[in-house]
Amino acid sequence: MKTQPLIESDSFGFGFLSDLAEAESWRKEIYRPLYHVHKWWAKRLGSVFRGILLGCQNIPSADFEKEFYQSHDFTDKVVFDPFMGSGTTIGEAHKLGYIALGREINPVAVRAVRVALGSLNKHDIIDAFHHVELQVSERIRNLYKARDSKNIDCDVLYYFWVKTIACPECIRTVDLFSSYVIARNASPSRNSLTQVICPACGHVFPSTYGATKEHCPRCSEHFNPQEGPAHNTNAVCPYCSSTFPIAKTIRASGKPPKHRLYAKLLLKPNGQKVYLATTDDDIEAYNKASEQLKAENSLIPNLRITDGYNTRQVLNYGYRFWREFFNDRQLLALGVLHRAITAIEDENIRLPLLVIFSSTLEFNNMFASYKGEGTGAVRHMFSHHILKPERTPIEANVWGTEKSSGAFSTLFKTKMLRCIEYQQKPFEVLPTSLRTMPSNSKMFGCSPPFKGKVESGWPNSNSLPKHSIFLSCGSSHKTGLPNHSVDYVVTDPPFFDNVHYSELADFFYAWQQLCPTDNAKTPQTTRQSDEVQDADSICFTTKLKAVLYECHRVLKDEGLLVFTYHHSRQDGWLSLCDATMDAGFHFLNAHPVKSEMSVATPKSKTKEPIDIDMILVCRKEHFDQRDFRDDKTAYKRAVQKARNKAEQYLQKPRRFSMNDMKTLLISQFLVELCPGRSASEVSNYLKATIDSIDDAAKDILDRLYEISRHRVPLSHQPIPEQMELFG
Repeated sequence: MKTQPLIESDSFGFGFLSDLAEAESWRKEIYRPLYHVHKWWAKRLGSVFRGILLGCQNIPSADFEKEFYQSHDFTDKVVFDPFMGSGTTIGEAHKLGYIALGREINPVAVRAVRVALGSLNKHDIIDAFHHVELQVSERIRNLYKARDSKNIDCDVLYYFWVKTIACPECIRTVDLFSSYVIARNASPSRNSLTQVICPACGHVFPSTYGATKEHCPRCSEHFNPQEGPAHNTNAVCPYCSSTFPIAKTIRASGKPPKHRLYAKLLLKPNGQKVYLATTDDDIEAYNKASEQLKAENSLIPNLRITDGYNTRQVLNYGYRFWREFFNDRQLLALGVLHRAITAIEDENIRLPLLVIFSSTLEFNNMFASYKGEGTGAVRHMFSHHILKPERTPIEANVWGTEKSSGAFSTLFKTKMLRCIEYQQKPFEVLPTSLRTMPSNSKMFGCSPPFKGKVESGWPNSNSLPKHSIFLSCGSSHKTGLPNHSVDYVVTDPPFFDNVHYSELADFFYAWQQLCPTDNAKTPQTTRQSDEVQDADSICFTTKLKAVLYECHRVLKDEGLLVFTYHHSRQDGWLSLCDATMDAGFHFLNAHPVKSEMSVATPKSKTKEPIDIDMILVCRKEHFDQRDFRDDKTAYKRAVQKARNKAEQYLQKPRRFSMNDMKTLLISQFLVELCPGRSASEVSNYLKATIDSIDDAAKDILDRLYEISRHRVPLSHQPIPEQMELFG
């Protein structure tokens, strides 16, 4: 009998991986720059997936932490990720010596991964950057020049805009300020200085954090800086005092709202920053840029926005084309830069710069906003994972200065050069307990340098080059891979009711399609009917099952399917159960692991955020050797194992919500109920006992925190009698 892979056993080191995940999640773009050269959604942590891939091997649990930092060469094994996304599985598999196959339905993601994991000649790419810099940087930076109050020429770091709307009653223009505070420090406890704008004369002057009374030093207007005309979904006209709905009023106009330029942040020649109100010269400079745009021979996106779950809000705001996300000066600067990059003949140099150009789009549009001082100043447009119309957008300097945020020149250094350096010298994150010095957070030598080659084709045989990477764009319900050709399927599937990636990716694709990489006719959207992303749970289940059924076909009989998942709702788990089991897989084990940064925006807005991912380990149904367990036995085992794992997970201080406990408990139920049951039987059991599961999760969590105060291990406590009755 073969030795059980570590990831199938309860001794898999998910606590250790959670320590690594905690460290990596705070600086993902530093610790795993490969997966951050371009925006993608729901990126998973590289340390976790290295651990998963390592756990697929027969490694003693006592050696897991040691082996994590060793160099490995699993060159005879093939890993397939059917939902490649940002390429985390593929990059981590390559570092461990696997043959890595990645498939993704969205071309925006595929292009980014192909660049990040492919051949990157640092010398040639830097030379190309400097060539582009000589061609266009001066012209673009001249678009962002202004004079200060002493008539000294300065670089403009950021222009500040506000959306305006005509009052339905008096037709006068209303600025949609929610407050008149236009800038503050990210840490007001350390620096309470803010900048406010006078609603009467437009003068910009300093104030104090939280101040509710101010008077303008220029016109002596008294006002509350914390209260602007816009309040949640409504606005109050400052002229006639009528209240009106913002979105409805904009929708009635049939076109996007207008913007007013009201302030700027200048970088003086001596390095000092200064906030000033805009002048007539600033308005004239913008109008001049608009005239230049009309005279330019630049390729400008003409892709229409189509209706969808994530685009409906901007359509209701009157936006019809993706180019409307940019103002004229941004379109001019981006068009000049785009033309210079696309003129590069060598694709191996052109594509990396185009990917950074595409990354720049995220920070240079009229949906980006200002975070303030003391942090990266530009809040990119997808910070909320949705297309949220920004009422007070910020226009950044597209080429950038030494103190710019989100500029092309800045992102080239922080994204592309970091990616190249990581390819040449990969490293792993060291948790605090293993560091020899406080600043020693990286361990080098755990993986060889990247081979620097992504195969151009897609494998159609079982004979593959060692250490090769194959990437493909298309639906994973039909891969074209041979039967039984894959050792491990390792992935992170999408959620049926979450962000619809292709709807958002079309923002980037609108520019990407202007310069196709081949002669084929490019489609007008990245949306496809086969995309596993549906608000309807039945459609989602059907599509996910089709992909997993294909994975079953290409996976070797002794192979493993391992994926990460979490969900706060019952139907999310029922969909996953039906899709996985109907495709011919059984759940063998489930391990909790720390998910993304706890303060990420989607989590910080949630009452009971899910702070863990479940690592779900599956085999083909016929290779599940476990005996059938009756309902009561399965229930007791699930509760016992869930609370043991919760206790192990919480040996380190970590946030753990009620939804985390439910996620862990439901996962363990899937594991214990699988043997001898069909997907419908498991689903029906979960439906029938969902209230009992909720009660059990609450009881475990309450007892866990109560017992922890008395230092008594939860695993030493008997299962309460009421839990036995639930079964």
